[in-house]
Amino acid sequence: MSANFLHGVETITIEAGGKPIRLVKSAVIGIIGIAPIYEVAAADQSVNKPVMVLSDVAGAQYFGSEKTAGYTIPKAIKAAFKKGAATVVVVNVFDPAVHKTAIIAEAKAFGSDDTLTLAHRGVTDVVVKNVEGTITHVLDTDYSLDPITGKITRIVGGALAAAASVKVDYSYADPTKVLAADIIGSVDVAGKRTGLQAFLDCYSLFGFKSKILIAPSYSTQSSVATEMVAIAGKVKGVTYIDAPIGTTVQQAISGRGPAGTINFNTSSRRAMLCYPFVEVYDASSDANELQPYSQFLAGIRAWKDNEFGYWWSSSNTEIDGIVGIERPLTAEINDPDSEVNALNEVGITTVFNSFGSGFRTWGNRSAAWPAETGPETFEACLRTGDVIGDSLEYSMLQFLDGPINDAAIDGVTESVRGFQRKLIGDGAILDGTCWYDQGDNPVTELAAGHATFRYDYMWPPTMERITFKRTLNLDYLKSLGGNQ
Repeated sequence: MSANFLHGVETITIEAGGKPIRLVKSAVIGIIGIAPIYEVAAADQSVNKPVMVLSDVAGAQYFGSEKTAGYTIPKAIKAAFKKGAATVVVVNVFDPAVHKTAIIAEAKAFGSDDTLTLAHRGVTDVVVKNVEGTITHVLDTDYSLDPITGKITRIVGGALAAAASVKVDYSYADPTKVLAADIIGSVDVAGKRTGLQAFLDCYSLFGFKSKILIAPSYSTQSSVATEMVAIAGKVKGVTYIDAPIGTTVQQAISGRGPAGTINFNTSSRRAMLCYPFVEVYDASSDANELQPYSQFLAGIRAWKDNEFGYWWSSSNTEIDGIVGIERPLTAEINDPDSEVNALNEVGITTVFNSFGSGFRTWGNRSAAWPAETGPETFEACLRTGDVIGDSLEYSMLQFLDGPINDAAIDGVTESVRGFQRKLIGDGAILDGTCWYDQGDNPVTELAAGHATFRYDYMWPPTMERITFKRTLNLDYLKSLGGNQ
């Protein structure tokens, strides 16, 4: 505003017109599970805290080795990056100080190399005694300890004799102590979110939300799957839920109903049901092992977002990094009675493997199908709406608390229309517009500072089915003999 008195010249800047709309990140995978954090540097350890990971190298730095048995996060990170770059947010709920088991008087003897290895890794509270239990040996005087591997080395010149037999008391990090309640999480008396609830802190920490949520191995539990759906709704994302290992095709399908015995009885648009587990070669054991399908599907979803766009389906994409699936499934592209089609028909995403096809993701529909039949049962359609909605809402901060006038109305509508023109050019939507309807804005609402705008759009539907109609045209017979 001008000064009350000025003998001179001034310039006042008036901002008008549309503003650029910033597209929110969609290719963000949220992984929750357990990690052997005792393997990493103390400064890099985290419990119930979202940590951003941009590569598998960073994953090992913060969450340990995939070769350590019994933990879900390292292998999930590796699977998520199999297809290519992504942004991953990880929440580890495993706390070695809490999730541990005590061992009393484990009998061991030093070998010819003056070492012995305890039965477990990640050890604390180690007490080494002689066999009779009458002498307690001293750390760094009689022996040294590698707590990560549980290896104890005799110090020559100490009180331990060569090839001595000992009994060892200790506690070890025990991943089996983690319960569904740890994964589900809560808000403690200090206001700190734990478990799945910690994903609600992502936007304040990083400026984006985890839009693809997975809990490998734990999502097979109905209690965890239910909470994953709830969190996905709060962050406007999707969650991938695995059927338990050993589930048959019949059990997976019946699991969609009230008589089912697995965790598939949901009609949430935000749940993608994954079946079966996949086989992955494990170099440390030189054998194949079963891993959750969800962690590979999440990586493909993020890759598809980055390479093609969030409006593309993740279905019919080759799965990198797997060598097989838990059980063979009949799969032919033109067979409505195949097992993969039967699974898709009830809203289950599966793996297609036919002659010359490799292992491919197969399924477009969320768990809302077939209870719902609208376009938002397509995962790609739902996520397109989420991305557009979030992008518009966050970008409106620059208009909030300004005066409601024609310039502001034009600014909002033109901002949205400009954004939609960009989406049309990208192929994310077919068309769309934004407008201000006086009928939505009675004077009482405007006087209360509330303005309402409308917008519409249409996303390009996923070509899930192709039909050819053929006709035997007898008229073509008339051409016979015409060249003689």
